[in-house]
Amino acid sequence: MADKGRSRGLGRGLSALLGEEDAPAPKAAPVAQAPIAIPVAAEAPASKGGDTEIAVEFLEPNPFQPRRAFGEDDLKDLTASIKERGIIQPIIVRAKPGSADQFQIIAGERRWRAAQRAKLHTVPVRIKEFDDAQALEIAIVENVQRADLNPIEESLGYRQLMDQFSYTQEALAKFIGKSRSHIANMLRLLSLPEAVQVMLADGRLSAGHGRAILASDNMPGLAHEIVKGGLSVREAEALAKQGGVKAPAKQQLKPAKDADTRALEQRLFRAVGMRVSIDAVGEKGSLTIDFRTLEQLDDICRRLMR
Repeated sequence: MADKGRSRGLGRGLSALLGEEDAPAPKAAPVAQAPIAIPVAAEAPASKGGDTEIAVEFLEPNPFQPRRAFGEDDLKDLTASIKERGIIQPIIVRAKPGSADQFQIIAGERRWRAAQRAKLHTVPVRIKEFDDAQALEIAIVENVQRADLNPIEESLGYRQLMDQFSYTQEALAKFIGKSRSHIANMLRLLSLPEAVQVMLADGRLSAGHGRAILASDNMPGLAHEIVKGGLSVREAEALAKQGGVKAPAKQQLKPAKDADTRALEQRLFRAVGMRVSIDAVGEKGSLTIDFRTLEQLDDICRRLMR
């Protein structure tokens, strides 16, 4: 269990640790350098607060990163900024457990991805000593405080903190800086059908829409009605109170997947952040992963090839 006293202190000091997101500044673009390895001796001063440069290939995403989707337009804008001004704030990393020259990104994965697009060979980093609990906590706090997570990513991050590090909703609310009711409402979204969760993840529905849908007897049908009609949250709540929409006859007659298959699909969705469908007949079948951006495809390929 994560030490709650330490966690609250970490939350309050997060902005000082991470600094502001890349912002315009009168700084010339850096000259690209050849990839370099960081000798072990260089880690000591960096871990005490100093910054250093590390080749981009020596960095890898935070395995506890709750954020799964990186907006294409957002990455393009950041890439253009980095090409012009370089990376202003260093990426926060920790030494990868069991590796001498590999580092895991704790905060700044978006900058790292944009730096690769900008064809930088090295990026500025600040090496810190973090355990697994801290790595997850910082990743969630950084993204939540900057509103970088979609509702499902945020909810899954909270669930992961509670499951892996025994947070209660009250302790988690204090650490994150949110109300207990906010935590509870976000966790409720994880009980929505997978298809509806995908709509929240890709931005077609808001968290408010998701809470309204929870009151419906036909949650997928209401979700599609909201998207189709461009309904506001209040309109969605009113429609849910009126009984929503009736499920199509085909949907009612369609054989449902067994509970074990649905549970496995949900576990895989939480693990990869992308819709996963399992179709099995006897001992044979297929597994389909739906990705919405090339960044998501790159992410899943990296995971499979480890």
